[in-house]
Amino acid sequence: MSKGQPSTAAGEAAHRAIAAVWRIECARIVASVARMTRDVGLAEECAQDALVAALEHWPRDGTPDNPAAWLTTAAKHRALDHLRHHSLRDRKHEELAHDLEAQEALIVPDFVDALDAARQDTIGDDLLRLIFIACHPVLKPEARAALTLRLLGGLDTGEIARAYLVPEPTVAQRIVRAKKTLSQAKVPFELPPPAELPARMESVLEVLYLMFNAGYSASHATDWTRPDLCNEAMRLGRVMASLAREEPEVLGLLALMELQASRLTARHDAQGRPVLLMDQDRNRWDRLLIRHGLVALQNGYALCTAQQRDAGPYLLQASIAACHARAATGADTDWTRIAALYAQLSASQPSPVVTLNHAVAVGMAQGPAAGLAMLDTLDAAQLADYPWLHSVRGDLLQRLGRGAEARTAFLRAAELARNPHDQALLQARADSALQH
Repeated sequence: MSKGQPSTAAGEAAHRAIAAVWRIECARIVASVARMTRDVGLAEECAQDALVAALEHWPRDGTPDNPAAWLTTAAKHRALDHLRHHSLRDRKHEELAHDLEAQEALIVPDFVDALDAARQDTIGDDLLRLIFIACHPVLKPEARAALTLRLLGGLDTGEIARAYLVPEPTVAQRIVRAKKTLSQAKVPFELPPPAELPARMESVLEVLYLMFNAGYSASHATDWTRPDLCNEAMRLGRVMASLAREEPEVLGLLALMELQASRLTARHDAQGRPVLLMDQDRNRWDRLLIRHGLVALQNGYALCTAQQRDAGPYLLQASIAACHARAATGADTDWTRIAALYAQLSASQPSPVVTLNHAVAVGMAQGPAAGLAMLDTLDAAQLADYPWLHSVRGDLLQRLGRGAEARTAFLRAAELARNPHDQALLQARADSALQH
């Protein structure tokens, strides 16, 4: 090994450290740099440059004591270089007058760090600002969600495409166009005024829940779940609840995430294999999260009553999650209540996935034949590549004693699944389908 070159073991350790830190901190780094540059696309480029620098330096020099701070500083330095060599050269001084932070940072290198602590608004959260920027009305709804999941969820285009059941190139184009549109519109990196909050709320809540779901069921990853994403979505949800105290759906989403997150540790066994809901050890469910979720749910319904409003989709979904949380055992689950809630949800927010879940509940409440009949009402083309459509069909067929058909459905589901844990689970169900 030549002098100055890292050992193989040291290099591998550094790369693991970089991957772990980047997965957790990339969104914060982008958000912090975006406050300097006022350009989301440029901020992401600077963050990527910092990642490349880490890949070059850490294997040789060792992992720094504070890896996240190292990456953030490197990204900010790259942003300052850009401002020096491009902004001041190509733009008039008065065009930078609105960007006091960037101007003074060019003169005093340590100014950025001091300003980070000094400049605070009522929330003081760069990540939340970034969500509202990505959900700006200048963008189309589908572009808002895709961009936010990319920047804050750290999801690749394939994962986002599967979340929306659209082709991957479509998602990639949405993200590129969204960054360009935000840059051209010179959208300010700040929270919207109170009067604009309601118009932006729906998209923000949507992307928070998509972020949570990406962690709750990692569709294309080594791990079956990503608790870091779930925790970040819940943290931002709590911030949103403090911002919009009179909005029932914010509390509904928070309740939904907390009630579902209470089951995270029970969703896999000691070997990391998935455990289905009805087979989970409910003693492993997080009772504190359940209590918090139930309180948020109660408060959300209280706001609906006070405002004479019907429960929205997040409150309805949280009510479904509450039915599971309140059941001491799987057999105690009130499936009739769950089926009724899905009927309400389907009426207010119809979608193929809602109908699929409704069919599951009907199959549990009224029997597999009733569930299969509802499943047959779905437009199969809409969910043709959705593995859980075939998994649900396999379960219903197996319960009806139609083992060969069930096996075919489970095998199709396993073929479509991207996560190796999902694949193994569905393959095992296919293997056992003929034994019942």
